[in-house]
Amino acid sequence: MKNLGQLMKQAQEMQGKMSELQEKLQATEVEGVSGGGMVRLWLSGKGELKRVKLDRTAVDANETEMLEDLMVAAHADAKMKIETKVAEQMQELTGGLPLPPGFKLPF
Repeated sequence: MKNLGQLMKQAQEMQGKMSELQEKLQATEVEGVSGGGMVRLWLSGKGELKRVKLDRTAVDANETEMLEDLMVAAHADAKMKIETKVAEQMQELTGGLPLPPGFKLPF
């Protein structure tokens, strides 16, 4: 039974650390860039769009499709950075314990 008690204690500690990580990620902003900096956008650590900055040269009424593509690319860039950051922090949190493929945490 001592092992079960220790396991429960570790689970509670992990839950606390997960809550801290979620708060930290919510406060984190990641910048996504495309078009050599013509389009910049910022996402929270949970993937919420926070702001967008467009270079004036990217805004052309005749080239809206290009601007749309640049925005999608900037979003993909930011999302990849978030996923990398989350993976790194989860690796730190779990002490390098490998999680099963496709294992999703509550965020």
